[in-house]
Amino acid sequence: MADGPLIVQSDRTVLLEVAHKDAENARHELAIFAELERAPEHIHTYRITRLGLWNARAAGHQADDMLATLDRWSRFPVPPSVSVDIRETVGRYGRLVIERDDEDRLILRGSDPAVLAEVARNKRIQPLLIGRPSPDAHEIDAWARGHIKQELLKIGWPAEDLAGYTPGTPHEIDLHEDGWTLRPYQRQAVDIFTQGGSGVVVLPCGAGKTLVGAAAMADTKTTTLILVTNTVSARQWRDELLKRTSLTPEEIGEYSGQVKEIKPVTIATYQILTAKRQGKYAHLSLLDALDWGLIVYDEVHLLPAPVFKLTADLQARRRLGLTATLVREDGREGDVFSLIGPKRFDAPWKEIEAQGFISPAVCYEVRVDLPASDRLEYAAAADDERYRLAATAEAKIGVVRELIERHPGEQILVIGQYLDQIDVLADALGAPKITGATPVDERAELFQAFRTGEVPVLIVSKVANFSIDLPDASVAIQVSGSFGSRQEEAQRLGRLLRPKSNGHTASFYTLIARDTVDQDFAQNRQRFLAEQGYSYTILDADSLAPAS
Repeated sequence: MADGPLIVQSDRTVLLEVAHKDAENARHELAIFAELERAPEHIHTYRITRLGLWNARAAGHQADDMLATLDRWSRFPVPPSVSVDIRETVGRYGRLVIERDDEDRLILRGSDPAVLAEVARNKRIQPLLIGRPSPDAHEIDAWARGHIKQELLKIGWPAEDLAGYTPGTPHEIDLHEDGWTLRPYQRQAVDIFTQGGSGVVVLPCGAGKTLVGAAAMADTKTTTLILVTNTVSARQWRDELLKRTSLTPEEIGEYSGQVKEIKPVTIATYQILTAKRQGKYAHLSLLDALDWGLIVYDEVHLLPAPVFKLTADLQARRRLGLTATLVREDGREGDVFSLIGPKRFDAPWKEIEAQGFISPAVCYEVRVDLPASDRLEYAAAADDERYRLAATAEAKIGVVRELIERHPGEQILVIGQYLDQIDVLADALGAPKITGATPVDERAELFQAFRTGEVPVLIVSKVANFSIDLPDASVAIQVSGSFGSRQEEAQRLGRLLRPKSNGHTASFYTLIARDTVDQDFAQNRQRFLAEQGYSYTILDADSLAPAS
């Protein structure tokens, strides 16, 4: 019997012994194709899923590589049913291929006649097929390239899309590597994306996803549409492109609620793209305003559902998704895979940290006791009110103040979900706040004042979860969040991960009301970061010492 850190079970779950000397090496290899489900103190549970296997296959990992990982680190022999299942599941990817024939028709070709016959008879796929040019192929209706990929994924036969892309209108873009150069993992991510033509690059917050986007633009040299989460993100992208590339202000347009410019490189917000007027999307013309050769989806894990529908019709354009985590709380990872593209590159957070490109961070869960009166109110509340009562407990305010006092001279973000709680915190701490209602210009001024140290403590709502560049933030205090959102936890820690000029280790605190649903949701929130190798030290708010 081997002494590995993994136990592989016949239901495709994998147990990882956290304290084992080889746990980190095994975790690093396992996370390529398995998803963390539970992460208590001693044993973490991973699940091997179809989508995880297909994403790994699309990124270049073979079934033999995945089985070798399990064999190398498993304490007991891998159940034969799991080995067979992995081989067969991975083998499904690429049995169907979407390509173009000599007459430029869109073709679904299959290497297995039985599989081709099965999918052709499917009642949702059959209407998308309009001809039979050869025994091993069906012609796909020209508009249906994205839709058929969605339907094929649903029935377990993911198609490899080799139909190519329109080059778009050429536009000269070069990187200006003056005093800087792409990091090796950034260059690798761009090269792999360029070879595949579409797909998702997963990098930690602070690891330079914008530079990956800029380098992809420089490689493709074409008109580019960049979709971002908000106007502040749009302007940060613009500033970074002006700094890092040959693009001039005249070549970059902003298309948002405030400005409507269409230029060879146009940066638009998801919000404006999904805005409706009289029941219709009012700005769809943007998608055809220029012959885009590349579309970049920033923070692709936050892609609104309507944008998936729009993206289904954009399959002839190269598509690059950028994100820190492919986790979607709405379960639509399959739509990311089929419509944006599979995961092409994924760099583990701790690996990038070890290379010195992101700041080390320590995570704390601070457990706060509710006073008796609040406990009674919580106990009497309806289920749908309990989380709000626990998350916004007044007892957390004094703990926030104490934590701030523990970090003199550091730049501190206090992050909350509820606007009334943010108002109370801003008043209690005498610190400025930023919420969705804060005008864009005022947000930019406050973020800049925070960057310079003029504002040492900033209270922020979920608007600061993503795409905000705050390099000197070294402490985050999370008082409430979106229930058990793993993606939000990752984004909030990510605000701290840009390397610090003073070399400080970042501190990430989450305040939890003890013995409430707040504590239950926290365990789910922490799953993704646990998968990346972060652990949480439990502190007692009364002493702010590790809980026994």
